Amino acid sequence: MPDAERASEAGAERASEAGAGGASEADTGRVRKPGEARAPEPARAPEPARAQDGARAPKTVRAPKTARAPETARAPETARAPKTVRVREAGGDRRFASSLITAGSAVLVLVAVAVVFAPLLSAWGPEEIDPLASLAPPGGAHPLGTDLNGMDVWSRVLHAARLDVGIAVAAVALAVVAGSLVGLVAGYRGGWPDDVLMRVLDVFQAFPTFILALAVAALLGGGTANLVAVIALVNAPAYARLVRAEVRSIRELPFVEASRVSGSSFWGVLWRHVLPNSLTPVRVIAPLNCGWAMLTLAGLSFLGLGVPVPTAEWGAMISLGTGDVVAGRWWTSVPPGLFLLICVLGFSLLGEGLQERADSTRR
Repeated sequence: MPDAERASEAGAERASEAGAGGASEADTGRVRKPGEARAPEPARAPEPARAQDGARAPKTVRAPKTARAPETARAPETARAPKTVRVREAGGDRRFASSLITAGSAVLVLVAVAVVFAPLLSAWGPEEIDPLASLAPPGGAHPLGTDLNGMDVWSRVLHAARLDVGIAVAAVALAVVAGSLVGLVAGYRGGWPDDVLMRVLDVFQAFPTFILALAVAALLGGGTANLVAVIALVNAPAYARLVRAEVRSIRELPFVEASRVSGSSFWGVLWRHVLPNSLTPVRVIAPLNCGWAMLTLAGLSFLGLGVPVPTAEWGAMISLGTGDVVAGRWWTSVPPGLFLLICVLGFSLLGEGLQERADSTRR
Protein backbone atom coordinates (compact mmCIF):
# COMPACT_ATOMS: atom_id res chain seq x y z
CA MET A 1 0.00 0.00 0.00
CA PRO A 2 2.70 2.55 0.62
CA ASP A 3 4.16 1.87 -2.82
CA ALA A 4 0.79 2.37 -4.42
CA GLU A 5 0.29 5.71 -2.61
CA ARG A 6 3.75 6.86 -3.66
CA ALA A 7 2.95 5.98 -7.27
CA SER A 8 -0.34 7.89 -7.19
CA GLU A 9 1.33 10.98 -5.67
CA ALA A 10 4.11 10.84 -8.30
CA GLY A 11 1.50 10.67 -11.07
CA ALA A 12 -0.36 13.67 -9.66
CA GLU A 13 2.84 15.67 -9.55
CA ARG A 14 3.65 14.75 -13.15
CA ALA A 15 0.15 15.75 -14.22
CA SER A 16 0.45 19.14 -12.51
CA GLU A 17 3.89 19.74 -14.01
CA ALA A 18 2.61 18.70 -17.43
CA GLY A 19 -0.31 21.15 -17.06
CA ALA A 20 1.98 23.96 -16.04
CA GLY A 21 4.42 23.18 -18.85
CA GLY A 22 1.63 23.02 -21.42
CA ALA A 23 0.27 26.30 -20.22
CA SER A 24 3.64 27.96 -20.45
CA GLU A 25 4.29 26.53 -23.84
CA ALA A 26 0.82 27.47 -24.95
CA ASP A 27 1.64 31.02 -24.03
CA THR A 28 4.64 30.98 -26.35
CA GLY A 29 2.63 29.37 -29.15
CA ARG A 30 4.73 26.15 -29.20
CA VAL A 31 3.58 22.65 -28.24
CA ARG A 32 6.07 20.39 -26.48
CA LYS A 33 6.50 16.92 -28.05
CA PRO A 34 6.24 13.85 -25.95
CA GLY A 35 9.52 12.93 -24.35
CA GLU A 36 10.95 16.46 -24.94
CA ALA A 37 12.37 18.26 -21.99
CA ARG A 38 10.38 21.22 -20.81
CA ALA A 39 11.96 24.51 -21.78
CA PRO A 40 12.78 26.78 -18.93
CA GLU A 41 10.39 29.66 -18.47
CA PRO A 42 11.77 32.91 -19.81
CA ALA A 43 12.73 35.56 -17.32
CA ARG A 44 10.02 38.12 -17.13
CA ALA A 45 12.13 41.14 -17.85
CA PRO A 46 9.20 43.50 -18.35
CA GLU A 47 8.27 43.32 -14.70
CA PRO A 48 11.58 44.75 -13.48
CA ALA A 49 11.38 47.25 -16.31
CA ARG A 50 7.93 48.30 -15.16
CA ALA A 51 9.31 48.62 -11.68
CA GLN A 52 11.98 50.93 -13.09
CA ASP A 53 9.40 52.87 -15.09
CA GLY A 54 7.40 53.23 -11.96
CA ALA A 55 10.50 54.50 -10.19
CA ARG A 56 10.63 57.39 -12.66
CA ALA A 57 7.73 59.11 -10.94
CA PRO A 58 9.94 61.89 -9.52
CA LYS A 59 10.51 63.09 -13.12
CA THR A 60 6.82 63.87 -13.47
CA VAL A 61 6.64 65.52 -10.02
CA ARG A 62 9.76 67.68 -10.16
CA ALA A 63 8.42 70.22 -7.75
CA PRO A 64 11.34 72.65 -8.11
CA LYS A 65 10.93 72.84 -11.90
CA THR A 66 7.17 73.27 -11.93
CA ALA A 67 7.19 75.78 -9.07
CA ARG A 68 9.82 78.01 -10.65
CA ALA A 69 9.98 80.48 -7.84
CA PRO A 70 12.42 82.77 -9.72
CA GLU A 71 9.79 83.42 -12.42
CA THR A 72 7.27 84.63 -9.85
CA ALA A 73 10.00 86.75 -8.31
CA ARG A 74 10.58 88.44 -11.68
CA ALA A 75 7.00 89.72 -11.80
CA PRO A 76 7.72 92.78 -9.62
CA GLU A 77 10.67 93.65 -11.87
CA THR A 78 8.44 93.73 -14.93
CA ALA A 79 5.81 95.67 -12.99
CA ARG A 80 8.34 98.32 -12.03
CA ALA A 81 9.11 99.22 -15.63
CA PRO A 82 6.03 101.45 -16.09
CA LYS A 83 6.86 103.27 -12.85
CA THR A 84 10.36 103.99 -14.12
CA VAL A 85 8.92 105.27 -17.38
CA ARG A 86 6.45 107.47 -15.53
CA VAL A 87 9.17 108.93 -13.36
CA ARG A 88 11.25 109.72 -16.42
CA GLU A 89 8.25 111.25 -18.16
CA ALA A 90 7.48 113.35 -15.09
CA GLY A 91 11.10 114.50 -14.95
CA GLY A 92 10.97 115.44 -18.63
CA ASP A 93 7.74 117.37 -18.06
CA ARG A 94 9.30 119.28 -15.19
CA ARG A 95 12.35 120.18 -17.28
CA PHE A 96 10.12 121.32 -20.12
CA ALA A 97 8.01 123.37 -17.70
CA SER A 98 11.15 124.95 -16.26
CA SER A 99 12.38 125.89 -19.73
CA LEU A 100 9.03 127.51 -20.56
CA ILE A 101 9.01 129.44 -17.30
CA THR A 102 12.60 130.60 -17.86
CA ALA A 103 11.89 131.75 -21.42
CA GLY A 104 8.71 133.56 -20.44
CA SER A 105 10.36 135.21 -17.46
CA ALA A 106 13.26 136.39 -19.61
CA VAL A 107 10.90 138.02 -22.10
CA LEU A 108 8.90 139.68 -19.35
CA VAL A 109 12.08 140.97 -17.69
CA LEU A 110 13.06 142.67 -20.95
CA VAL A 111 9.59 144.18 -21.19
CA ALA A 112 9.84 145.37 -17.59
CA VAL A 113 13.20 147.02 -18.30
CA ALA A 114 11.68 148.80 -21.30
CA VAL A 115 8.72 149.93 -19.20
CA VAL A 116 10.81 151.25 -16.31
CA PHE A 117 13.56 152.90 -18.33
CA ALA A 118 11.45 154.14 -21.26
CA PRO A 119 12.30 157.83 -20.71
CA LEU A 120 16.02 157.00 -20.65
CA LEU A 121 15.92 154.76 -23.73
CA SER A 122 14.35 157.36 -26.03
CA ALA A 123 15.41 160.92 -26.86
CA TRP A 124 11.89 162.00 -27.75
CA GLY A 125 8.70 162.12 -25.74
CA PRO A 126 5.78 159.85 -26.68
CA GLU A 127 3.66 162.82 -27.78
CA GLU A 128 6.46 165.11 -28.93
CA ILE A 129 6.17 166.15 -32.59
CA ASP A 130 9.02 166.71 -35.04
CA PRO A 131 7.49 168.94 -37.71
CA LEU A 132 10.36 168.37 -40.13
CA ALA A 133 10.16 164.57 -40.04
CA SER A 134 6.62 163.49 -40.85
CA LEU A 135 6.57 159.83 -41.94
CA ALA A 136 10.37 159.74 -41.85
CA PRO A 137 11.89 156.27 -42.40
CA PRO A 138 13.91 154.58 -39.63
CA GLY A 139 17.36 155.99 -39.05
CA GLY A 140 19.14 159.02 -37.69
CA ALA A 141 17.41 160.70 -34.78
CA HIS A 142 14.41 158.36 -35.10
CA PRO A 143 15.49 154.69 -34.86
CA LEU A 144 12.04 153.41 -35.96
CA GLY A 145 10.97 156.46 -37.96
CA THR A 146 8.01 158.73 -37.34
CA ASP A 147 4.28 158.53 -37.94
CA LEU A 148 1.98 160.84 -39.87
CA ASN A 149 1.99 163.43 -37.09
CA GLY A 150 5.81 163.43 -36.82
CA MET A 151 5.91 161.56 -33.45
CA ASP A 152 8.79 159.20 -32.80
CA VAL A 153 7.65 155.57 -33.18
CA TRP A 154 10.37 154.12 -30.92
CA SER A 155 9.44 156.40 -28.04
CA ARG A 156 5.72 155.72 -28.46
CA VAL A 157 6.28 151.94 -28.53
CA LEU A 158 8.24 152.02 -25.28
CA HIS A 159 5.76 154.26 -23.47
CA ALA A 160 2.82 152.23 -24.81
CA ALA A 161 4.23 149.21 -23.01
CA ARG A 162 3.64 150.99 -19.73
CA LEU A 163 -0.02 151.56 -20.49
CA ASP A 164 -0.80 148.17 -22.02
CA VAL A 165 1.00 146.08 -19.40
CA GLY A 166 -0.37 148.20 -16.56
CA ILE A 167 -4.00 147.96 -17.75
CA ALA A 168 -3.72 144.20 -18.41
CA VAL A 169 -2.19 143.40 -15.02
CA ALA A 170 -4.62 145.66 -13.14
CA ALA A 171 -7.63 144.19 -14.96
CA VAL A 172 -6.57 140.60 -14.30
CA ALA A 173 -5.87 141.36 -10.64
CA LEU A 174 -9.33 142.90 -10.25
CA ALA A 175 -10.90 139.93 -12.03
CA VAL A 176 -9.07 137.50 -9.74
CA VAL A 177 -10.23 139.30 -6.60
CA ALA A 178 -13.86 139.67 -7.69
CA GLY A 179 -14.17 136.21 -9.20
CA SER A 180 -12.47 134.52 -6.24
CA LEU A 181 -14.82 136.17 -3.76
CA VAL A 182 -17.90 135.17 -5.75
CA GLY A 183 -16.68 131.61 -6.22
CA LEU A 184 -15.65 131.34 -2.58
CA VAL A 185 -19.05 132.34 -1.22
CA ALA A 186 -21.01 130.34 -3.79
CA GLY A 187 -18.96 127.18 -3.36
CA TYR A 188 -18.82 127.19 0.43
CA ARG A 189 -22.34 128.35 1.18
CA GLY A 190 -24.19 126.41 -1.52
CA GLY A 191 -27.97 126.46 -1.66
CA TRP A 192 -29.82 129.39 -3.20
CA PRO A 193 -26.81 131.81 -3.14
CA ASP A 194 -24.90 129.33 -5.25
CA ASP A 195 -27.77 128.96 -7.70
CA VAL A 196 -28.34 132.72 -8.06
CA LEU A 197 -24.66 133.57 -8.54
CA MET A 198 -24.09 130.77 -11.03
CA ARG A 199 -27.11 131.83 -13.13
CA VAL A 200 -25.77 135.39 -13.25
CA LEU A 201 -22.38 134.08 -14.38
CA ASP A 202 -24.11 131.99 -17.04
CA VAL A 203 -25.55 135.19 -18.52
CA PHE A 204 -22.08 136.74 -18.82
CA GLN A 205 -20.49 133.59 -20.21
CA ALA A 206 -23.23 133.14 -22.81
CA PHE A 207 -21.52 135.81 -24.96
CA PRO A 208 -18.03 135.63 -26.51
CA THR A 209 -15.49 137.46 -24.38
CA PHE A 210 -14.47 140.08 -26.92
CA ILE A 211 -18.05 140.77 -28.04
CA LEU A 212 -19.09 141.32 -24.42
CA ALA A 213 -16.09 143.60 -23.86
CA LEU A 214 -16.95 145.52 -27.02
CA ALA A 215 -20.55 146.05 -25.87
CA VAL A 216 -19.59 147.14 -22.35
CA ALA A 217 -16.82 149.45 -23.64
CA ALA A 218 -19.27 151.07 -26.03
CA LEU A 219 -21.67 151.56 -23.12
CA LEU A 220 -19.13 152.95 -20.64
CA GLY A 221 -16.86 154.76 -23.07
CA GLY A 222 -13.08 154.89 -23.34
CA GLY A 223 -10.55 155.72 -20.68
CA THR A 224 -8.10 153.78 -18.57
CA ALA A 225 -10.42 153.12 -15.63
CA ASN A 226 -13.28 152.00 -17.86
CA LEU A 227 -11.01 149.65 -19.81
CA VAL A 228 -9.77 148.06 -16.58
CA ALA A 229 -13.36 147.54 -15.44
CA VAL A 230 -14.45 146.11 -18.81
CA ILE A 231 -11.60 143.60 -19.05
CA ALA A 232 -12.04 142.58 -15.41
CA LEU A 233 -15.77 142.11 -15.91
CA VAL A 234 -15.40 139.73 -18.85
CA ASN A 235 -12.69 137.66 -17.12
CA ALA A 236 -14.14 137.43 -13.60
CA PRO A 237 -16.74 134.67 -14.35
CA ALA A 238 -14.02 132.20 -15.32
CA TYR A 239 -12.20 132.73 -12.00
CA ALA A 240 -15.46 132.48 -10.07
CA ARG A 241 -16.29 129.07 -11.54
CA LEU A 242 -12.74 127.83 -11.04
CA VAL A 243 -12.59 128.86 -7.37
CA ARG A 244 -16.11 127.51 -6.75
CA ALA A 245 -15.10 124.07 -8.02
CA GLU A 246 -12.03 124.04 -5.78
CA VAL A 247 -13.97 125.21 -2.73
CA ARG A 248 -16.65 122.53 -3.15
CA SER A 249 -13.95 119.86 -2.93
CA ILE A 250 -11.98 121.51 -0.10
CA ARG A 251 -14.93 122.20 2.19
CA GLU A 252 -15.43 118.46 2.76
CA LEU A 253 -11.86 117.82 3.92
CA PRO A 254 -11.23 116.87 7.58
CA PHE A 255 -9.19 119.93 8.54
CA VAL A 256 -11.99 122.27 7.42
CA GLU A 257 -14.53 120.28 9.41
CA ALA A 258 -12.23 120.34 12.43
CA SER A 259 -11.88 124.13 12.20
CA ARG A 260 -15.64 124.50 11.94
CA VAL A 261 -16.28 122.23 14.93
CA SER A 262 -13.65 124.02 17.03
CA GLY A 263 -15.75 127.19 16.90
CA SER A 264 -14.23 129.21 14.02
CA SER A 265 -16.58 131.69 12.37
CA PHE A 266 -17.81 131.45 8.80
CA TRP A 267 -15.40 134.06 7.47
CA GLY A 268 -12.58 132.72 9.62
CA VAL A 269 -12.83 129.29 8.03
CA LEU A 270 -12.96 130.86 4.58
CA TRP A 271 -9.96 133.17 4.98
CA ARG A 272 -7.68 130.85 6.96
CA HIS A 273 -8.30 127.45 5.40
CA VAL A 274 -10.51 127.40 2.31
CA LEU A 275 -9.26 130.41 0.33
CA PRO A 276 -5.48 129.74 0.49
CA ASN A 277 -5.97 126.15 -0.67
CA SER A 278 -8.30 127.06 -3.52
CA LEU A 279 -6.10 129.64 -5.29
CA THR A 280 -3.56 127.23 -6.77
CA PRO A 281 -5.22 126.96 -10.23
CA VAL A 282 -5.82 130.72 -10.21
CA ARG A 283 -2.09 131.41 -9.92
CA VAL A 284 -1.53 129.19 -12.94
CA ILE A 285 -4.14 130.76 -15.21
CA ALA A 286 -3.60 134.43 -14.30
CA PRO A 287 -0.44 134.91 -16.45
CA LEU A 288 -2.22 133.46 -19.46
CA ASN A 289 -5.12 135.86 -18.96
CA CYS A 290 -2.71 138.78 -18.83
CA GLY A 291 -1.76 138.07 -22.42
CA TRP A 292 -5.42 137.74 -23.45
CA ALA A 293 -6.21 140.99 -21.63
CA MET A 294 -3.55 142.79 -23.66
CA LEU A 295 -5.05 141.45 -26.88
CA THR A 296 -8.52 142.55 -25.76
CA LEU A 297 -7.22 146.03 -24.97
CA ALA A 298 -5.44 146.27 -28.32
CA GLY A 299 -8.59 145.12 -30.12
CA LEU A 300 -10.76 147.72 -28.41
CA SER A 301 -8.23 150.48 -29.15
CA PHE A 302 -7.95 149.33 -32.75
CA LEU A 303 -11.71 149.81 -33.13
CA GLY A 304 -11.61 153.23 -31.50
CA LEU A 305 -13.14 152.22 -28.14
CA GLY A 306 -9.92 152.21 -26.15
CA VAL A 307 -7.39 154.87 -25.26
CA PRO A 308 -7.74 158.23 -27.06
CA VAL A 309 -5.41 158.80 -29.98
CA PRO A 310 -2.73 161.16 -28.60
CA THR A 311 -1.90 158.64 -25.89
CA ALA A 312 0.63 155.99 -26.91
CA GLU A 313 -1.08 152.59 -27.09
CA TRP A 314 -0.19 149.63 -29.30
CA GLY A 315 -3.67 148.94 -30.66
CA ALA A 316 -4.27 152.58 -31.56
CA MET A 317 -0.85 152.81 -33.24
CA ILE A 318 -1.59 149.73 -35.34
CA SER A 319 -4.95 151.21 -36.34
CA LEU A 320 -3.39 154.51 -37.40
CA GLY A 321 -0.66 152.79 -39.40
CA THR A 322 -2.78 150.36 -41.44
CA GLY A 323 -3.07 152.81 -44.33
CA ASP A 324 0.68 153.45 -44.31
CA VAL A 325 1.46 149.73 -44.72
CA VAL A 326 -0.35 149.69 -48.06
CA ALA A 327 1.78 152.63 -49.17
CA GLY A 328 4.99 150.86 -48.11
CA ARG A 329 5.55 152.74 -44.85
CA TRP A 330 5.64 149.66 -42.62
CA TRP A 331 7.37 151.26 -39.63
CA THR A 332 4.24 153.00 -38.39
CA SER A 333 2.34 149.77 -37.55
CA VAL A 334 4.75 146.82 -37.64
CA PRO A 335 6.87 147.77 -34.55
CA PRO A 336 3.88 148.15 -32.18
CA GLY A 337 2.41 144.90 -33.47
CA LEU A 338 5.75 143.13 -33.00
CA PHE A 339 6.14 144.44 -29.43
CA LEU A 340 2.59 143.35 -28.64
CA LEU A 341 3.37 139.88 -29.96
CA ILE A 342 6.55 139.59 -27.87
CA CYS A 343 4.81 140.70 -24.68
CA VAL A 344 1.86 138.33 -25.15
CA LEU A 345 4.31 135.54 -25.95
CA GLY A 346 6.13 136.13 -22.66
CA PHE A 347 2.93 135.88 -20.63
CA SER A 348 1.84 132.80 -22.58
CA LEU A 349 5.14 131.00 -22.03
CA LEU A 350 5.07 131.76 -18.33
CA GLY A 351 1.47 130.57 -17.97
CA GLU A 352 2.06 127.40 -19.98
CA GLY A 353 5.14 126.60 -17.92
CA LEU A 354 3.24 126.99 -14.65
CA GLN A 355 0.44 124.81 -15.97
CA GLU A 356 2.85 122.09 -17.10
CA ARG A 357 4.54 122.13 -13.69
CA ALA A 358 1.19 121.80 -11.93
CA ASP A 359 0.16 118.90 -14.18
CA SER A 360 3.45 117.05 -13.65
CA THR A 361 3.09 117.49 -9.89
CA ARG A 362 -0.39 115.93 -9.97
CA ARG A 363 0.92 112.95 -12.00
